[in-house]
Amino acid sequence: MLLEFLFRWAHVLFGITWIGLLYYFNFVQTEYFKEAAADAKADAVKKLAPRALWWFRWGAMFTFISGVVLLAMVGPASNSYLLVGALAGTFMFLNVWLIIWPNQKIVCGISQGDAAAAAPKAGLASRTNTLLSFPMLLGMLGSKHGMGIEALTPVSTEVSLGFIISVAIVIAIELNAIFGKMGPMASVRGVIHCGIALAAALFALLYFI
Repeated sequence: MLLEFLFRWAHVLFGITWIGLLYYFNFVQTEYFKEAAADAKADAVKKLAPRALWWFRWGAMFTFISGVVLLAMVGPASNSYLLVGALAGTFMFLNVWLIIWPNQKIVCGISQGDAAAAAPKAGLASRTNTLLSFPMLLGMLGSKHGMGIEALTPVSTEVSLGFIISVAIVIAIELNAIFGKMGPMASVRGVIHCGIALAAALFALLYFI
């Protein structure tokens, strides 16, 4: 269907914008700020970060909207990969608009508030989004390019234990983003390793259980 193809194209395009900037913030900008001179960091926070955050949050918005439309188009053909990926993507979208952006506005001086308290909240949510991006992408690819395995049985007819456990894990990770701590995600290496491990674990749950 042409319309579905166009929405898939838009979904990927907006997703590249969103996740590309997510990785920029976590792998480049945050690490630079640790070493930057005070005046250079202050200038970047005031002039660079707000511009990047504009593309970041609206990339997230239109990735989510196009994803919802695609999910509605797929309908009964939804499978465990797709729904787990969609859940992770939805939490990531909510983190952008309800945690990262409100707190980054304070950090950047756009809104009034305690920047010292806002920065860790935004940082934890951003690191969580980086972590969730790994299984989220797995869900996107598995939903359309699966290998004909049992895990791709439509969840409308069979809900596996692996699917239930996967959903519980994603929810637990999101609760940590709201109420928890950074843990091993504090370093770039840590969040990448955790993301790969999480994607592997969810794949194993969906594939074998």
